[in-house]
Amino acid sequence: MAGFRVRDLDALRMVPHPAVTLLLEFGAGSPVVDCGAGRQQRGSIVAGPGIGTGGGVRARGENVECVQVRLSPVIARAVLAASPADLDGAVVSLEDLWGRDASRIRDRLGDVSSWRDRFTLTDALLARRHEAGPPPVDAEVAWAWRRITGSRGRVRIDELAAEVGWSRKRLWSRFRSQLGLPPKHAAKLVRFDHAVHCLAAGRGAARVAADAGYADQSHLHRDVMAFTGTTPATVADEPFLAVDPLAWPSRGKP
Repeated sequence: MAGFRVRDLDALRMVPHPAVTLLLEFGAGSPVVDCGAGRQQRGSIVAGPGIGTGGGVRARGENVECVQVRLSPVIARAVLAASPADLDGAVVSLEDLWGRDASRIRDRLGDVSSWRDRFTLTDALLARRHEAGPPPVDAEVAWAWRRITGSRGRVRIDELAAEVGWSRKRLWSRFRSQLGLPPKHAAKLVRFDHAVHCLAAGRGAARVAADAGYADQSHLHRDVMAFTGTTPATVADEPFLAVDPLAWPSRGKP
């Protein structure tokens, strides 16, 4: 969870991330997310795992104040009362999912004066929704997700299926319907996320490619281009990546 107060948010690229992103705005301004093809979302939003793939999603606005939460897809269904699969990698208005509750949480966040109080309020809200939400995902799906994140995407999907005692087809179907993306794509996204944070930390592309499990530097280049629409050298300077170690100091943990 992180809090942001930005006077001028100038069309920052949203770098894909293996989580459901929840943005709760409460300030005088209002963030705008340009989703490509002329589509926009304003105010508080929810975005599915991997949002921004292809480099076409950007955030902008003036006097933006918001709390950003990254939800594991494993718990997102309970918190949102909607499956990550229903988001289909898109950006949707929080009001479409929560109705008038979205306005209420906006008002309550604006009524408190410190970030600590806002984080406490948000934590309590999400905990209540999680407890009252739909049943959790299958234990096998949750276990497969933890294996993917714990290995930083370096796991074979047929091995995952064998470990949970399912066929590859059944794992694909359950994983996709409950978490919003197929297991192979989830592994690619987790590996990409680890790699671009290493690039943002100043490590060389060749070393990152080798350590992250890519076949070679060209393989890393292709993956970064596919996810962001730009090169490894460019994505290493993305502001959203630079603040992650401060906003989420335990980001690298499974």
